[in-house]
Amino acid sequence: MTTQKKKNKKKVVVELTRGDVLKVAVAAVGSIIAAPLLTTGPLSPFGQLKQQQLEGVEPSGHGAQTGEYHWGMVINLDQCIGCEYCMRACCATNDVRADDPWNVVLPEKTSGGATFFLSRPCLHCQNAPCVEVCPVKATYHREDGLVVMDYDRCIGCRYCQVACPYDARQFNWEERTDENPYVPAWGDPEVERRPRGVVEKCTFCIHRIDAGFEKGLIPGEDRDATPACVNICPVGARTFGNLKDPHSKVSQLIESNPTLRLRDELGTETSVYYIPPKEGM
Repeated sequence: MTTQKKKNKKKVVVELTRGDVLKVAVAAVGSIIAAPLLTTGPLSPFGQLKQQQLEGVEPSGHGAQTGEYHWGMVINLDQCIGCEYCMRACCATNDVRADDPWNVVLPEKTSGGATFFLSRPCLHCQNAPCVEVCPVKATYHREDGLVVMDYDRCIGCRYCQVACPYDARQFNWEERTDENPYVPAWGDPEVERRPRGVVEKCTFCIHRIDAGFEKGLIPGEDRDATPACVNICPVGARTFGNLKDPHSKVSQLIESNPTLRLRDELGTETSVYYIPPKEGM
């Protein structure tokens, strides 16, 4: 039979003077006033975005689709089986935390009650709220339509994370020391881990796209230049390519199938199109 020793607990008494109480009260009131100003008021980077939405102003597009290429993806929800291979390959290839993946797969129901799986990477919006609100331009558009991060510029304010209507961004709260459970079974890391204090997200495996171009490879056709999530899908539910090329696989799928984009009413103009699931049980 074991016995537990009781720990001596010291009672700490905090004495506040009337002046201290007044200081705390003033600070609290100041926080209440400052919070709406910094998030929705004229001092906030969200202010102009919100005002444009209220006035019905067409989003600018930030010059996102000005180049020869616009990389995009088609996800066939009628084919996706919810295996999460895309999530695992992404976590391994980009060395992402297993408990906070860039790619998520969620079970959903059609209006007819049929179960399907909604997989969501970063949607690389052409009118991206995250680009609008970044005060230091750490989040920006490339001319190929990709929304990318400059981790050296990121100050960790998390405005972009709040602004994203798709919950597609994660914040690094602490330095990564964990072992990646998806390595090497689902791939090996091809990029460095992001530092503590920055926001990160899906990049469409930008490192593969850029390296592939240097070798004369075509993203969406050559595996070495194509996102890991697309390559790993066992049922071919994901297709990647140039949305500006009418002969590309993604363009042909969009032309020949009914498609939708998530929360299209927001005017975000995402680069990911979904082929909806069948309504039947």
